[in-house]
Amino acid sequence: MDATDETFYVDVLQRSHERPVVVDFWAEWCGPCKVLEPVLEREVGAREGLELVKVDVDANTALATHYGISSIPAVKAFRNGQVVAELSGAQPPQVVASFLDGLLGPSAGERLVEELRERGGYEDVVAALEAGDHERALSLLLERAAGAENATRNEIRRFMVSVFEDLGQDHSLSAQYRRRLAAILY
Repeated sequence: MDATDETFYVDVLQRSHERPVVVDFWAEWCGPCKVLEPVLEREVGAREGLELVKVDVDANTALATHYGISSIPAVKAFRNGQVVAELSGAQPPQVVASFLDGLLGPSAGERLVEELRERGGYEDVVAALEAGDHERALSLLLERAAGAENATRNEIRRFMVSVFEDLGQDHSLSAQYRRRLAAILY
């Protein structure tokens, strides 16, 4: 499927709440794009639960700018409306396969929720994560870290890193809370 500046929200962002969406940012004149394309198509086609969307960066400059595409091919994987993984350049099939396989397991946030449930005592954080309120979850974890012993603070730091991973690389909360966490830990 091809997405455009106009259809990207529905084709990728909304769809990524149902399944991981792999976006291939490419251009007609790009030789490495032509090498990567059949590999991506074959590997995505071999896996249930993934969707491949192509974006021509020359025809969709707003998307290319928004997602910081400075060289192609660039592949970004979306989950829950956020970029969760990236791949750049023409890659061999085994690298593409590994990249895609990583998208099929639970997200960092889903793994964290399960771990916090098993551990107990983090019901408020779990509720915030399940509601999609990452900021509240991070605030609750920061509160716990502020008064905790070193071992517990390091564990909470690991939990927060999982939340950052679930948010995706471009989320502004990550930088804000990483600074606040660093102030508490160091």
